[in-house]
Parts: sequence; C-alpha cells; structure tokens
Amino acid sequence: MTLRNDRYAYRIVWSESDQEYVGLCAEFPGLSWLVDTPEAALKGFRKVVEEGVKIMEADGESVPAPLSQKKYSGKFSIRIPPNIHRELSIQAAESGISLNRLVSAKLAK
Repeated sequence: MTLRNDRYAYRIVWSESDQEYVGLCAEFPGLSWLVDTPEAALKGFRKVVEEGVKIMEADGESVPAPLSQKKYSGKFSIRIPPNIHRELSIQAAESGISLNRLVSAKLAK
C-alpha cells in the first residue's frame, strides 16, 4: 500500500552554513533537501520522500508510518536520578499537585 507523502512531519529550516533552506522530515531523518526558498524546499523535499517511499516499497522494506497517523497512549517511562525524583516530588507536594501533573507541566514548557 502506497502512503501519501503529504501526511509526514515536514519541517523547513534555514541553514546558516549552507545559506539555503533545508527540507527535513521526522520520519526520514537521513534525508534532506537544500534550496533557496522555503516553498521550493517543501515541494522538492516531498518529491525526495515520494521517491524514497517508492524505492523502499520496491525493495520490500518497511515504510515509516506518518507520525500524524500513529496513536499515542499519553504514557511513557523515564529514568531520572533519585535526587531529581525527590526534588520533583517535593515541588509537587508543595504545589498541591501530583508528580505527574508537575512533570507534564514542565515538559510542556
């Protein structure tokens, strides 16, 4: 099944070192496209991704699913040093909120 290449997480950034705009895609971190305008960067890079998907499919490789179509549970585990865990727990208690709410708010910043 061919995926539509307009569902991927594209990003266009200015490259100071190249003095051009760079097309990037979170699902294809090894690819990029350099050009002089942001519009051309997106257009050109979408073609690069389209070709990449075709090659992967022809070679029987697994094509990355667009991040926009993935389902997220809202849960993940993280390991932190015990002293940071203690500090965060104290902050949460002093604020009258759960540790989960405190950490979620800090991550959202």
